[in-house]
Amino acid sequence: MVFIFNIKRARNTRPENAMEYRDAINCIMGMTDYERAPSIGSRRSRYNLDRIRSFMSTLNNQHLGTPTVHIAGTKGKGSTSAMVSSILKEAGYLPGLFTSPHLHSFRERIQVNNKPIPENDFALLVEELWDSMERFNQSKKDRVTLFEFLTAMGFSYFKKMKTQINVIEVGLGGRLDATNLVHPTVCGITTLGLDHTEILGNTLGEIAWEKSGIIKYKIPVITASQEPDALEVIKDVSKKRSSSLSIVGTDISWHAKSSSIFEQEFDVKTANNTYSLRSPLAGEHQIENASVAIGIVESLIEEGIQISLKAIQNGFIHVEWPCRFELISQNPTIVVDGAHNPHSAAALVRSVKNLFPSKRIVLVIGVSGNKDLNGLVKELDQLCPTFTVATSSRHT
Repeated sequence: MVFIFNIKRARNTRPENAMEYRDAINCIMGMTDYERAPSIGSRRSRYNLDRIRSFMSTLNNQHLGTPTVHIAGTKGKGSTSAMVSSILKEAGYLPGLFTSPHLHSFRERIQVNNKPIPENDFALLVEELWDSMERFNQSKKDRVTLFEFLTAMGFSYFKKMKTQINVIEVGLGGRLDATNLVHPTVCGITTLGLDHTEILGNTLGEIAWEKSGIIKYKIPVITASQEPDALEVIKDVSKKRSSSLSIVGTDISWHAKSSSIFEQEFDVKTANNTYSLRSPLAGEHQIENASVAIGIVESLIEEGIQISLKAIQNGFIHVEWPCRFELISQNPTIVVDGAHNPHSAAALVRSVKNLFPSKRIVLVIGVSGNKDLNGLVKELDQLCPTFTVATSSRHT
């Protein structure tokens, strides 16, 4: 029997013996947080770059001056970011990694050398930036949001730690996301699907247009294979901005060789090389993500960043990105996955059927109120679970 848990990243901000850290968390949790807010139409007007751009200017524009990889997408952008950061670490660089949301701790969002920011450093950053933010809010008669503040914290910490290359995952959309202040060396767009439609639009074309907002003039773009409507938009934006575009499935191909719950082996072929790779991240969708990562890495190499084949191979072997079809128990078999939209649920179903074709399934699922519950149920029903348990997570 296989137990499949569907888990949306949850917040757990109760580290032991860390009063200063808890005080910092209490401060930021009082800020406007659109990740937790209900889906309401008025949120759309709050997404713009003016506020974060002005705030970062008061912090000496710490987001500039470091080579940066910027990655957007509906699914897989976090996994792809983790892969690129892991490869950079194996190549001998000191990478900064900014992702969202988080599983257990806000510290996971800001990582250097693939390690979350320590509690003391997190608390110190909140303290250092808080007065600047309060003065900014008062002068602008506006309020920096939680995500914008965390973004500023990430850039400030990376500058303080003297990271050599930063990998930045888009929070929501792309065009108006707070991370879209960066001047990237290369951009990546992972698989697109319908999610956050109240903000990004109701069609794949509209969503692709928002995601393509990260594409900058003459900056190379790597995209996963996309539905025709989405791909057409990405092609159009890339052409208008004179950006070279590499497409998985056309310019980059992959071939799955073997897979298990512990590891999968696959090849990725580009115009420059054929890579034989191993990764602990299960599912063919992770090979698609790996193909985007390979394209990004090759673009970095073309820009003069030295990354060996061995570093690429070791980067995939050692990548860590929890709650992506993650095995947490073998007896009984328990797998956790963060699928929270129909597209990712379909990928979860494919992985379960491939790796556990004859197992009985018990499904434990919790879904946020702003998700496509009907679409999720339709996809997960294909698992034909023996039992389904609906639950909710606790948030502080």
